[in-house]
Amino acid sequence: MFRTGRGFADGDRLQVDGATVRLSVNPRARRVSLRLDRRGGEVIAVAPSQRLLPAAVAFARERGDWIVERLAEFPKTTPLVPGAMLSVFGEPVRLEQSQGRARWLPASADAPARIAAMGEGEGYTRAVVRQLKRRALDVLSDRTAVHCAALARPTPDIAVMDARSRWGSCTPGPTPKIRYSWRLALAPFVVADYVAAHECAHLLEANHGPRFWGHVQSLVGDHRPHRAWLRAQGAWLHGVGG
Repeated sequence: MFRTGRGFADGDRLQVDGATVRLSVNPRARRVSLRLDRRGGEVIAVAPSQRLLPAAVAFARERGDWIVERLAEFPKTTPLVPGAMLSVFGEPVRLEQSQGRARWLPASADAPARIAAMGEGEGYTRAVVRQLKRRALDVLSDRTAVHCAALARPTPDIAVMDARSRWGSCTPGPTPKIRYSWRLALAPFVVADYVAAHECAHLLEANHGPRFWGHVQSLVGDHRPHRAWLRAQGAWLHGVGG
């Protein structure tokens, strides 16, 4: 709900110099503050309590110029629409409109790989994302098995997710689990493979100490270019399908 009056509530949105600001009550916050939400393309005004929401609104309005400048820095979203071209693990893939269930069509001698799906708008996007998730799970499961074999570890349970704060996570133990962001499918293969190696190395080392990075290097070599790519292009990856 967009608010223009004095009665504000958690989750309300307001316009500040043409930009959207969402209000959020977070009891763990120590003070009123502003936070960038790259996924939603908006700024969040945080207050420690409901009582301080008007102060958060006032603070956001005082920082109108800063909000507009920060939002202008956000990468543009990349819509998933028929005719668009994607790079999936480095392979060109064309999006097509079709009837019936969404499907992945392998590349042929005269055409790139394709994702064919029906519908339009958000429905079409969801169908394409489901295919990308399946592709991500297939490739990352294969690479995880390869790296686990090299480390003499059993292959853990693997799944894909859409986390915004990390590209992968590893839960070691008697029943280890590894989770990957499906958006790694949109990264170059070597970058996604580095993330798989990174998470597999956590099966042996739960920290980021020298022994951990030694395992990563034994699997993929110099990891620094891949980490740099994710830092530079991560926001773009999260904008695909936005």
